[in-house]
Amino acid sequence: MADAEQDDAGNRAADNPRAKLMQEVADQMDAIETDFGDDYNIGRVITIVEVIKPDGEVELRLRAGQWPWVALGMLRFAQMIVESQIAGGSE
Repeated sequence: MADAEQDDAGNRAADNPRAKLMQEVADQMDAIETDFGDDYNIGRVITIVEVIKPDGEVELRLRAGQWPWVALGMLRFAQMIVESQIAGGSE
């Protein structure tokens, strides 16, 4: 039953851009809670969203609520994490 509910939620999210983004945030929050339990705080947040227009044109929307050099440092650190995951073969 839970799988059917998740599939239904996933289908609704695919049809609704707002629902899709909210589902991504909820999934991220679930992963954080799994990894860190209840004893943590959320610090700075950066969002990067691929926006596909009806004509097929693609844009990236970046929102970072901190100084630009802090955002760049976070993005560079994220790049290093992804590169190490690729090199190590993990997700």
